[in-house]
Amino acid sequence: MKKQIVIAALALGAFVFGTTSVAAQTVSNPASTTVNLKLSDVISIDAGSAATGGIVDFNYVNSNDYNTVKNVTVPNSLIVTSSKNFDVKVKAEGANFVNGSNNIPVNVLQITAVTGTSMTGTFNTVALSTADQVLVSNATLGAKKSLSIDYSISALKASTVLLGKPAGTYTQQVTYTATAL
Repeated sequence: MKKQIVIAALALGAFVFGTTSVAAQTVSNPASTTVNLKLSDVISIDAGSAATGGIVDFNYVNSNDYNTVKNVTVPNSLIVTSSKNFDVKVKAEGANFVNGSNNIPVNVLQITAVTGTSMTGTFNTVALSTADQVLVSNATLGAKKSLSIDYSISALKASTVLLGKPAGTYTQQVTYTATAL
């Protein structure tokens, strides 16, 4: 009987220890790293903007030119990247288009933000002046938001303000700014 108990104990031990296998560790202890995204607000008029160093020419060479509206539309005049909604403003750097001692008031020129571009917001038309005027208000933030601009001189202004001025090229610098809201 004693023999049977020893055999049973050995059999039970062999069964318990024989069916349990020792596994090697297949997963290491985890390691973690903190990743920080440090953001700054940004707003810029990109270098690819046509208004950067651009030139807009109005040519008055015959009577028909002084009696009809003249428009020059410049595609991609401004390309803005902003991390917040923004306004686009425009102003003249001086009160007059200048040719030597001859002057033409800058308000002869109307500037219009053209709809249908990738920039969205409230689009305006302004008569150019030396004061900052909002051309686009509350434009939606984003990367490379493009705006085309229409420059216009009415037939009335051409016939009453330009006609009779001495011939030559009259020049004024127009400045655009984008301001985050």
